[in-house]
Amino acid sequence: MVDFVFFLKNVLVVSLAMNLCLIWRLSHHNEENIAFSWGNLQQKLNNFNTAGKNNTRGEEVDVAQVSKRTIEVLKTTSSAATNDPDGGESNLVINLDHGDPTMYENYWKQKGEETTVVTSSWQHISYFSDVKNVCWFLEPGLVRAVTRLHKVVGNAVTEGRHIVVGTGSSQLYQAALYALSPPDSLGPMNVVSAAPFYSSYPLMTDYLKSGLHKWAGDAYEFNKNEPYIELVTSPNNPDGVTRQDVVKGNNGILVYDLAYYWPQYTPIILPADYDIMLFTVSKSTGHAGTRIGWALVKDREIAKKMTTFIEINTIGVSKDSQIRAAKILQTVSDSCENANQKEPESFFDYSYKFMDERWKKIREAVNKTELFSLPDFSHETCSFSGRTFGQLPAFAWLKCEGEVDDCESFLRRHKIYTRGGKHFGASKKYVRISMLSRDSEFEILIKRLPAIIIS
Repeated sequence: MVDFVFFLKNVLVVSLAMNLCLIWRLSHHNEENIAFSWGNLQQKLNNFNTAGKNNTRGEEVDVAQVSKRTIEVLKTTSSAATNDPDGGESNLVINLDHGDPTMYENYWKQKGEETTVVTSSWQHISYFSDVKNVCWFLEPGLVRAVTRLHKVVGNAVTEGRHIVVGTGSSQLYQAALYALSPPDSLGPMNVVSAAPFYSSYPLMTDYLKSGLHKWAGDAYEFNKNEPYIELVTSPNNPDGVTRQDVVKGNNGILVYDLAYYWPQYTPIILPADYDIMLFTVSKSTGHAGTRIGWALVKDREIAKKMTTFIEINTIGVSKDSQIRAAKILQTVSDSCENANQKEPESFFDYSYKFMDERWKKIREAVNKTELFSLPDFSHETCSFSGRTFGQLPAFAWLKCEGEVDDCESFLRRHKIYTRGGKHFGASKKYVRISMLSRDSEFEILIKRLPAIIIS
């Protein structure tokens, strides 16, 4: 009897296990059918395109595997511009809302192993990089690379400055606000910037609803007799204009965002010499995914407070990213010092020619229609290159003329995604268009703009 009961229990356990396994398989199978894998979708679409191009015997191509939804989703990504199965550009959505600097890919592909960094698993384990430094998680190699590059280009003073590294200049911006806002103040510190201002400033300033600081809007309209922080972006994002501070009060502190003060975008006139200056590899070299920025800070106590913010926020900054950024910056400096010797042209020469060509093309496209206009820039001589030229901003500040009141919505109907002027504290007749996309998206843009008509 005992043996029979034991046998019955085993049967029940096995039966239960088999049923659970069957349920899991059915569930897993459904999940696989429903799951949305970008890699699989892209591969299917590539296979479809290849099959269509190689089908020389009149065979029917099985298009069932590439659903309409797959194609529509891929059309809304910038990488889809070269993968339209119909071969028609008119159906493509080009997303130029973000300043994703993918135009630099070709240059860095040419560098090959020259910029490769190899690290072992035992390296960079510690939180600490240099405990004697104010910014104790800052890699010494990045210090040398940053200092050298600024000296080579001549765009910023590094002597007598403390370098603070951050996860992009966005974190450094927040660290600066933390360091400059008195904790014992009766009210939050006002933060302003002249319109059109960088669209993320208001969002980052008020995101945590901090009692330390608050977004106070357009610097041109700020007239309170209260302490304030003014953000000066030069060249400015979104319109590319060279900027100075606007508010002339006695209670202000200035933070200079110099992400675009590099010779492919603007003539370098003098080394920037301000108390707090923010830079990033995202726009200087195009390595946005590395997420490394740095601040040049004159006051030691401010640098310490900024370091404290980053310590609390992320317990430092990735050493792997810092070492990669250092290698990239060293390569850029090498290309400048070895130009016409070991290398045909420097990184900045290459990038300048690229930007110059793109701005010529977009101006030609805009001049073919009366619907749009672009700002003009005065010419100055660059102390780095010796060239005389006007601004070549990373973004085109495009205006819709005439009866079009909402330029962002208007262009969106023509499958051009941009960022509207309202996000920058400006008129909705303006949009910001990225000039840093891959060639495929940019070429579609300059073909599409002159073809647009008001219906």
